[in-house]
Amino acid sequence: MLDDKFEYLLRLGDNALVLSQRLTEWVGKGPALEEDMALANTALDLIGQARLWLAYAGELEGLGRSEDQLAFLRDAHQFRNVLLVERPNGSYADTLMRQYLFDSWHLLLLDALTRSADSQIAAIADKARKEVTYHLRRSDDLVMRLGDGTAESHRRLQDALDELWMYTGELFETDDVDAVLQAQGVAESTATLHEAWLAQVSRTLNAATLTMPSPQAWMQQGGKQGRHTEQMGYLLAEMQFLQRAYPGQQW
Repeated sequence: MLDDKFEYLLRLGDNALVLSQRLTEWVGKGPALEEDMALANTALDLIGQARLWLAYAGELEGLGRSEDQLAFLRDAHQFRNVLLVERPNGSYADTLMRQYLFDSWHLLLLDALTRSADSQIAAIADKARKEVTYHLRRSDDLVMRLGDGTAESHRRLQDALDELWMYTGELFETDDVDAVLQAQGVAESTATLHEAWLAQVSRTLNAATLTMPSPQAWMQQGGKQGRHTEQMGYLLAEMQFLQRAYPGQQW
């Protein structure tokens, strides 16, 4: 069970870490000052969550690896984040839609994890849930405003939704790691969250006058098992450069 829990914690931490890295790429380049600050603050929240998940993973592993070592000294195939969060930023519409699809799932998952049989997972989830509640409120509002805004903003968001939808199925994929921890009451079945997620996303997209793709559409998968897109290598090359170039250095 220890190996399964370590693997699960990596998934939680890597999702937050990789998405945080993507959002920091917008710093100084946001479409408006308030959005630049909002993206940076969301990234800071996520990096804080990643530290908590990865620190606990390192503690359970028992090999003396800190959250920094897990973040900066693993190769792409050792990361367990879903493919959605490593997708390139693209336009602001792409970034916003990626954020909304993730936030709407993330909050449901964290809410379920507050009832975990593992008290430390429950405590981290409870803290993170407060931050992600704001993340979803913001991304939900912007999707509705821009989806039902100008013809250009509508088109861009619809294109982003159509492109990213194939990466949402992995959020609800269940494998042996999930099954073991669900049986122990440690983790919630992400498959059981799918119906609630679809209902929530459907309401937002309808309000945004956007067309939701079919839930039965073909879906990408593999990130949770360490099979990533070519973009992951470029992301890690930038994120890990200082620690790889100067091993063991600290601020």
